[in-house]
Amino acid sequence: MQQTGTWPGAAVAALALLAGVLSVQWLPVLPSRVPMIALSVFAWIIAWRAPRWRWLTVVLLGFVWASWQGSLAMETRLPVAWEGQDFSATGRVEGLPQTRAGATSFLFRIEQAKRGDQLLPWQGLARLSWYGHPPPKLESCSRWQLLLRLRRPRGMLNPGGADGERSALARGIAAVGYVRDDSSNQLQAAALVCLDRLRASLAGDIQARVKDAHDAALLRAFTVGDTSGLSAHDWDVARANGISHLIAISGFHVGVAAVFGVWLCGFSYWLWPSIALRWPRAQAQAVAALAVAFAYAGLAGFGMPTVRTVLMIAAVALARCVRRATGAAQALALALMAILLADPLAVLEAGFWLSFVGVGFLILCLQTQGRGIRAFLHELTLGQIVMAVALLPLGLWFFGEASLVGALSNLVAVPFVSFVIVPCALIGLLLLLVCPPLATPPLWLAAWLTHAQWWLLEQTATWPGAHGFLPAVQPWALVLAMLGAAWLFMPRGVPLRVFGLLLFLPLLWPMRHTPEDGAFQAWVLDVGQGLSVIVRTGHHALVYDAGARYPSEFDLGEAVVIPSLHALGIDVLDVLMVSHADNDHAGGSPAVAAAFPAARLYGGEPDRMPIPVEQCVAGQQWEWDQVRFRVLSPAGAGATASDNDRSCVLLVEGRGGRLVLTGDIASNVEPRVAAGLGPGPPPVLQMPHHGSKTSSSPAFITAVKPGLTVVSAGWLNRFGHPRPEVLQRYAQAGVPVFNTAIEGAVQIDFPAAGPAFVAARWRLRERRYWRE
Repeated sequence: MQQTGTWPGAAVAALALLAGVLSVQWLPVLPSRVPMIALSVFAWIIAWRAPRWRWLTVVLLGFVWASWQGSLAMETRLPVAWEGQDFSATGRVEGLPQTRAGATSFLFRIEQAKRGDQLLPWQGLARLSWYGHPPPKLESCSRWQLLLRLRRPRGMLNPGGADGERSALARGIAAVGYVRDDSSNQLQAAALVCLDRLRASLAGDIQARVKDAHDAALLRAFTVGDTSGLSAHDWDVARANGISHLIAISGFHVGVAAVFGVWLCGFSYWLWPSIALRWPRAQAQAVAALAVAFAYAGLAGFGMPTVRTVLMIAAVALARCVRRATGAAQALALALMAILLADPLAVLEAGFWLSFVGVGFLILCLQTQGRGIRAFLHELTLGQIVMAVALLPLGLWFFGEASLVGALSNLVAVPFVSFVIVPCALIGLLLLLVCPPLATPPLWLAAWLTHAQWWLLEQTATWPGAHGFLPAVQPWALVLAMLGAAWLFMPRGVPLRVFGLLLFLPLLWPMRHTPEDGAFQAWVLDVGQGLSVIVRTGHHALVYDAGARYPSEFDLGEAVVIPSLHALGIDVLDVLMVSHADNDHAGGSPAVAAAFPAARLYGGEPDRMPIPVEQCVAGQQWEWDQVRFRVLSPAGAGATASDNDRSCVLLVEGRGGRLVLTGDIASNVEPRVAAGLGPGPPPVLQMPHHGSKTSSSPAFITAVKPGLTVVSAGWLNRFGHPRPEVLQRYAQAGVPVFNTAIEGAVQIDFPAAGPAFVAARWRLRERRYWRE
């Protein structure tokens, strides 16, 4: 803190502003405008009457600013009354559309919407899918009139899963949906001259000049931030090596571009020395560095890492132009304040924390050790070690995994990509703009180098420790680990630095609470219009169904089921049972089976399954930790004609409760299932067939007498599941119903002594203002 009567220094002000902005993100409901106005007045009174507490003024104003911006962002979401309705919209395509098998996904800035002849008072950014064979050709910045069906952003909430609603809020997405097949869909104006159009054009030129499609896709990511050509395998390789930050244009790449601008300016002064008489060289180089960095960040669509780097370069350039010295820490603080003032919702994204915490640790821990190649290699090596250790807690917090080979991979990949591949690509891009025929050789060279680098990364991705998973990180364990990292890398002379490793122990060796003998737990996951259930005993685990896999390559087995298993601390899967072969139950099973190859596989329709499975048959049974598993249906292979009726029905019995997993059986199979249950306490029932009107007959509900039932359904699904008449049947029988579309993932505990109970509902477990 500076002397009385002055405002806090840049570092203190930045941290105070961050504290105010961050505190808002834990609120379940945003404050109304009247309390925010009162808080603003109180903040200025503190600044006027209590100069020593002016840092608190910054905290309070940060809180008010973030609350106001959050309120504006929530108000721009699609009105609830318009969800699921068709209306015509006019707007423009933003960003780079991504074409996958059978569909094109893109961002659409809606400028005017109407239903019939009635104009609707709403505008906003929508994330759309346009299905078709072949998929439509969309150009960046083009204007269209489209018939849309939209809904408010709503994500699936599961243990260890991503928060789609938080991401939508941070990115300004007000609606999601798809384009309806209609003759009114038409192009109104061709692509304009704009930044995204230039990015798309450069990406197309690279694709045309580089023969290998995969090399071209990587080069497009390195140069213009176009990741549409990368597969799930590519991202898996990147995560295994801890180099996801290098795939698209990273902040370090922007720094290299700034150095390129300095060299270019210096070369100009060497050619025309007389320039120095009119404009000092130092100021000119600062402006050139900022201009080139800004242009290169634009090619990435101004992502968070690039914006942060540009703001840091701008702070240094401004200080240089006004002839004031500025250090790296002050530049970082100014960049932090600039981003928080421009977009306080940026704190909701992982990239914000990885960028600022990573650079902050480098500033804190690295000290210049002279000049020359030896000093450079020393700082580069130490820098990768610092980044690997410092960002390990954040990686586990945001992504649930960390790479133990990441430090070694980054030690090779960061300098090679940044100082070899990117400069070659930059030269190629420059030539594409000024002399396209000369651009092919440097692009070929960059592609060949990229190919060699990627081959090496694919090899290291198979090493032991490339994927490290831990249970979901607790906030207090994250804070302790970050303090431990700071203590560990303190300057020489700080005592007992090695003891910083001890603060990592709660993060790396968390306490695991598993059921006792005779008890078990179940999680009905939120997989949209599909089904996936995890059952865990003291030392064993089973997955029943694995959700869907869509033509867009979005795989719920990979995106939801596997992360949930890791977040729950389940390292070994004993059984994967797929009720039947419909995509919403079996689509994600190949990903789960590949992740847990030792699991035994059962299924109700082996002839239609995407993976080889053993036929489940009534009478099969086994016991884990004094918990009994018994198959109730089907009676045998091909015993019923209906695909749904061939579903494996599984009964799980512990000392204190029972669970019945029914798949998609219909009412004609329900009497056999009810008869097979036998005597026992009221079971917890997975509602058959997502609450379809062809299942959950009154006789079945009366015979089973469930204590509660859980239905797995998609939000506003097109089938109308669960059907109102089915819900009425359960209500008349006095059976509580929990819906994953409303509750998120539902955890049910079956203790050894006592009845089963709902232990957690993920949508209500940690309420946030951005969640519906």
